[in-house]
Amino acid sequence: MRVGFGASVLARGLQLGQLDGIAYYTQELSRELVQMRCELNPVIFGKAKLETLQGFTTEHWSRFSTNALISALTGVDHPGRIRGANKIDLFHATDHLIPRLRATPVLATLMDAIPLAHPEWVHSRLRPIQNILWKKTASWAQHIVTISEYSKLQISEHFNIPPRNISVVPLGVDKRYFEALSSQYVVQVLKTYGLPTSFFLFIGTLQPRKNILRIIQSHQSLPIYMRKAFPLVIVGRNGWDSQELITMMQDAAGREPIHWIGAVSDLEKRALLQSATALVFPSLSEGFGLPVLEAFASQTPVITSNTTSLPEVAADAALLVNPMDVAEIANAMQTLIQNENLILQLKTLGLSRAQQFTWRACAQATLAVYESMANFA
Repeated sequence: MRVGFGASVLARGLQLGQLDGIAYYTQELSRELVQMRCELNPVIFGKAKLETLQGFTTEHWSRFSTNALISALTGVDHPGRIRGANKIDLFHATDHLIPRLRATPVLATLMDAIPLAHPEWVHSRLRPIQNILWKKTASWAQHIVTISEYSKLQISEHFNIPPRNISVVPLGVDKRYFEALSSQYVVQVLKTYGLPTSFFLFIGTLQPRKNILRIIQSHQSLPIYMRKAFPLVIVGRNGWDSQELITMMQDAAGREPIHWIGAVSDLEKRALLQSATALVFPSLSEGFGLPVLEAFASQTPVITSNTTSLPEVAADAALLVNPMDVAEIANAMQTLIQNENLILQLKTLGLSRAQQFTWRACAQATLAVYESMANFA
């Protein structure tokens, strides 16, 4: 089966040296599909450059947004597809860039419906127009893949897509998260950032949806001796609408045990996960919540939300809290500080839970969708 495989977001991420969730998904899925002898025809819209993906030469089609708008207004197939492009049996839009191809079945991966369900959490003056075009392009796909049952419900509601046309294929956890780093390297990372061997950790972009203000407020409500023994470490680049958060962290510097260390390398991230007392991740909304599984694989306890997709992913392997309740988040922190047996129990449960999510399983389920679509094309 020859699959047109959207790789635009991955190409941009590789150029910038920083992969977001969609780019990472595209990369890991393509690796597994190639190992399963699936023939990929990588397609990149616009000016991003990626000569090959997993050994296959990429095709470069013209800018997506302009051509998608033309398709939406006129009903014609994607005008930016190059003439003489390789014939494909199916197009998989892995990265929300969904072309109109009436003669070719189109599968689209939609991670979530957050920009439609909560436009207040998305930074863009053009978001209303972008949402309209996004819904229109999604209607050109014969089938949708998403990453959780929660996202399936949200996509069905906000995109007006029947549930029967949506398949849930969970993400995987990379094998490297299960591998213990050397104690010498971990100590070196902690020394670099001036951190003790016990701390609470948050990892994610600074933006309102990640609920970091309440994490800080929860930590500040702990007794002072606990805060000093278990400081709060915040890892992540500045996103948007985070000035209040940054001001709070800057004001706390030097008098409160709170450390914002910005973006870190992959190895440093793994070292911090393997050192942390717990990952604190009470996000207000997630389509999946991969950091939870990455912490599980690192044998790190997790405090996360009892809402959206997070209880679905974490199951019984994490402490689930109301993300709006500062006292409840703080109580979970304090419980872990005071209960070593619970920490050991959560480490065991978390590791077992993470082992259930692999990129090979993700690729196998995705390939089954390909085959189903080809049979009914």
